[in-house]
Amino acid sequence: MSTIGFVYDSRAEYLAAGFSEEQVAEFDTEDTISLIEAALVRLGYMVDRVGNGRNLARRLADGARWDLVFSIAEGVSGRSREAQVPAVCEMFDQPYAFSDPLTMAATLDKSVAKRIVRDAGIATAPFIVMETGREDLGGWRHYPAFIKPLAEGTGKGCERASLVDDQKSLRNAARSLVARFHQPALVEAYLPGREFTVGIVGNGQDAHVIGIMEVSVNKNAEGGIYSFNNKEFCETTVTYSRPLDAEAIRAGEVALACYRVLGCRDSGRVDLRSDWKHDPVFMEINPLAGLHPTHSDLPILAAQNGIEFDSLLSMILAAAHARYGRTARKRMSA
Repeated sequence: MSTIGFVYDSRAEYLAAGFSEEQVAEFDTEDTISLIEAALVRLGYMVDRVGNGRNLARRLADGARWDLVFSIAEGVSGRSREAQVPAVCEMFDQPYAFSDPLTMAATLDKSVAKRIVRDAGIATAPFIVMETGREDLGGWRHYPAFIKPLAEGTGKGCERASLVDDQKSLRNAARSLVARFHQPALVEAYLPGREFTVGIVGNGQDAHVIGIMEVSVNKNAEGGIYSFNNKEFCETTVTYSRPLDAEAIRAGEVALACYRVLGCRDSGRVDLRSDWKHDPVFMEINPLAGLHPTHSDLPILAAQNGIEFDSLLSMILAAAHARYGRTARKRMSA
């Protein structure tokens, strides 16, 4: 039986260590961890719960090996934190799923990802990075603007105050985020069009879109934006739909181009928003997309397209195994 070393950051574990609710927002609940483990077992794998990246490093140093490491660990701090687990795996010649350290680091820093995409000729919203909130804004003319932490996920720092209409509000919001998250703030031109998130599985030319989902914030939601709170309570604040029109199809094409340009592997999710011409524009990419079966965007959009959770994981694992010249285990029958 093939073995999987399952790596994750447990939200409960970090809360018990004194971290705040906001600090652990990207980490996974026991519910998520158990549901993923159960799906892997149903697919025929023997799962070894490794825990966080430090546990992984200790286990590898002590000689432990698995057929594959499957990591959903985000890491604790720094703009390269999502690169830590794949870097440790490569150090010990341990096969693993998902993107390599370079892609993980480049995509977590949203400005780096946007520069790479822009240099490839793919449209992204105009942006600047504010290190302190005191920078000269004389050349910035894009209002309304949207401000968020440079290297966070799960909508952390995205809130009502993030959407600003003037320089004073922009500066205040940027200073607040820099102080709160101890990192620069990304300022983007706010695009007025539809919002899409696109799920992708595979590698290189074999990578393909598995679903395109439109995200519409309900009238009762905070600030009319896809904020951290609205994501947390998406069952009542957000409507997820499966669009089939030309604009949505174009969003899928742009997303796939971004995925390939950024060197993503096995699976990922790309977020886009359309401009005033109804052209989908790259916003950010998540090569380590959330995997709660009913709460995370990637499994939700997969389900909209007839791909059940176990099948989604099977597709991701097949892509990972193929990179190592192997055939993934077929799903075991009951």
